[in-house]
Amino acid sequence: MFQEDLQKQVKSSISEKSFYNYFKNTSNKLPRVDVLNMLSEYSGYKNWVHFKTSIPQNKIQEKKKLKPKWFVFLLLGVLFVTSAYFLIPRTHTFTFCFIDQDRNEPIVKTPIDIIVLNNEQSPFYAKSDSLGCFRWSTKDDFIRFVIRSPYHKTDTIFRNISTITNENIKVSTDDYALMLHYYANGKLEDWKNRKNELSRMIADNAIIFQVLPSGLGIEVYSKHEFIAKLTTPTKSLKSIEIIESKRSKGQIVKLKFRVKS
Repeated sequence: MFQEDLQKQVKSSISEKSFYNYFKNTSNKLPRVDVLNMLSEYSGYKNWVHFKTSIPQNKIQEKKKLKPKWFVFLLLGVLFVTSAYFLIPRTHTFTFCFIDQDRNEPIVKTPIDIIVLNNEQSPFYAKSDSLGCFRWSTKDDFIRFVIRSPYHKTDTIFRNISTITNENIKVSTDDYALMLHYYANGKLEDWKNRKNELSRMIADNAIIFQVLPSGLGIEVYSKHEFIAKLTTPTKSLKSIEIIESKRSKGQIVKLKFRVKS
């Protein structure tokens, strides 16, 4: 394109060798005078002498002095921006939604308790929202948290920013806690079978207590007292809600519940 434009403007052209030496590569030598005259004419001057006399030498020297400084400042600016990008901590946002593994549905009826355990931070306590999801923003490039639910198994989750930051997590069902909930709220008429099943599920030395309303404290039950409560048809039985349960060797060893008003 340049050669064609040069031919059109000055009715002449530069040899391929000169074009390669002076335009495609860096050269410490000036081109021949005829080439300089041609380029000066192309730039709007009569010849090379006219070009040199038309530009004050002090401006040329000033530009030569300013160019290195300008380049240094530009280089420093690029280095500063690059360093800031990599060194200044950025905020990462993780979003998790909890899915019941058995039903393959979002866990929305009973919120998931969440304990965030990131390094150099005190544990942060939260709950999943009405959609069964949890969002956490942090300058760390990872998140580590514990999930707890009355009717699901406790689990510890670790995710790095390099992995997916929006994820559906399937939570395993705590079958024993669900069975207790079912026995407390279901319409079972076979009281004898219900007692036998509960007796197999609950350890003899299980710690069982009811959280009383309005901060009145707790009420402790033995295994047999609790089974009697679950197998005696009363209005309060329909409002029992399991808060927490722990198992050992296939039996419930700790149970916390409340009666909803």
